[in-house]
Amino acid sequence: MAIYKRGSIYWYKFTFNGEAIRESTRQKNQHTARQMEAAHRASLAKGEVGIRDKKDIPTLKSFCTNRVEPWAKSTFEQASPKTWLWYGFGIDSLKNSTTLANLKLNDIGPELVAEYASERQRDGLQISSVNSCLRALRRVLRLAVEWGVLEASPKVKFLSGEHRRERVITPKEEALYLAAALPLLHDVSVVLFDTGMRPEECHCLRWENITWDGGRNGVLLIAKGKTKAARRVLPLSPRVRMVLENRWKAAGEPGEGWVWPAKTKDGHINHDSLKLQHKKALKLAKVRSFEVYSIRHTFLTRLGESGCDVWTLARVAGHSNISISQRYVHPSEDAVLNALSRLSGHNFGHSAEKLNSARSGELLLSTANREG
Repeated sequence: MAIYKRGSIYWYKFTFNGEAIRESTRQKNQHTARQMEAAHRASLAKGEVGIRDKKDIPTLKSFCTNRVEPWAKSTFEQASPKTWLWYGFGIDSLKNSTTLANLKLNDIGPELVAEYASERQRDGLQISSVNSCLRALRRVLRLAVEWGVLEASPKVKFLSGEHRRERVITPKEEALYLAAALPLLHDVSVVLFDTGMRPEECHCLRWENITWDGGRNGVLLIAKGKTKAARRVLPLSPRVRMVLENRWKAAGEPGEGWVWPAKTKDGHINHDSLKLQHKKALKLAKVRSFEVYSIRHTFLTRLGESGCDVWTLARVAGHSNISISQRYVHPSEDAVLNALSRLSGHNFGHSAEKLNSARSGELLLSTANREG
């Protein structure tokens, strides 16, 4: 019985009359997968069916149009519009590619992926945009594997030199920026600096998700976001409490509604609402340019430097995987030594006296062995 796992799904593989048979069971249960493999073997042996026809592999364009696009639209258009826009951009790029669009999925390999990247560069896209297209291609190919259309997806290599939003803003730059910002940008930025929320999470805050008497200064609930892990409760710092409470009172102490209402399609501010204000504040403050998202990176960097462990940081940040959080956490030498010291204490009964006693016992035993 030759079954194996791809992700959480079991596949089986065996040879019948010199023909390799490999199929997905679409099952997560090992025993069920074995039963399905045995049933297939038996049906072939009894002559009830012949070798199953090989699957008709669709072209990339066809797969995107008929499978990926409808799935992404139904999954993200309402729940996460930003994610849906990302899928839309990536899918359009793939469907219009002269390099890949009309190729079957199983014909796409690393060399063609590299050629696709070159094609997008020739179209005038920056490295970050090209990498975004490559991430969309990788996602599409992995979905093909997950849905049983492909057995494996090729490795997608990204271009180096991508501009990342990882600038850390100094406390002095923060003070200058906030002093130069207009009231709305100032208040939004304070919330971002002290909570580390994603900007889009902050933009759609609602009054009913803020509790003034929770924790020390109150708490806020992020009801939804980029992933399931985005749903979390964050404490308010004193200045975030002051900013939000002042806006709440100015709005007539509402029990519900947007914290940052605006005349947009969604009814609240978005990235474009603050773009011009942000540029003006940077110019007036005379600080090195940074993106609004860098405020989140700054908060998480400060949190990591404060000694926060990776699990807590992941919870605060709303990361779905701690591997993302690990880049912010760098244990100091003292922290490592203290951890090892606590481990040694545990092994010897948490007592320095017992530790010394154990060492004395080892010395006596060594001496006795030599004398013996």
